[in-house]
Amino acid sequence: MRTRTTLAAGGAALLLAISGCGKDSEKASVTKSDAKPEPAATSPSPILEAESQTSFAIGETADIDDKPNNVSFSATVIAYSQPVKGPQAPTEDLGGDVWATAEVKICNVKGETFTVSQFPWSLAYEDGTRVEVSGLSGGDMPKPEFPTNDVSVKPDRCVRGMIPFPVQGDTRPQYIVYAPSALDEPLEWEVPAE
Repeated sequence: MRTRTTLAAGGAALLLAISGCGKDSEKASVTKSDAKPEPAATSPSPILEAESQTSFAIGETADIDDKPNNVSFSATVIAYSQPVKGPQAPTEDLGGDVWATAEVKICNVKGETFTVSQFPWSLAYEDGTRVEVSGLSGGDMPKPEFPTNDVSVKPDRCVRGMIPFPVQGDTRPQYIVYAPSALDEPLEWEVPAE
């Protein structure tokens, strides 16, 4: 069962926040909705007011709705894999000894074109450690890659791909975190033990 969550953002901040940039004075709120897993491109799912939710299981989708700027989009973590084959094992300066990937998807459900990148995404560990994206792309990195640079997403279009993280092979993260600046609290997808 997939759960969809709707976030309401204020101001133009969300357009920049999707890619993790910009400053904003108003933060988005989170509400739970029971909508279909994949919204129709021309008709978004109705919003049902309910309890606040910021944590999801892998495969569940969060809907973000910025009504003032006519932007509605969804964020989904499709899968987490560790270890994965990369160009070579990450070096100690990257902070890991194996590669892991989060496969994510962002869809522009309706409204204005916006940009996305890997940089609002990170891994969170039980001990409080965070692993940020490496910013590496191309070559033998796992495919398809989620863009490292800002990429435009037109209405009714999606961007999907894998984000590589240099991790320690003997531990797994607790959460995959999506933290655009428009949100008071980041969204988290729980990583299964195996």
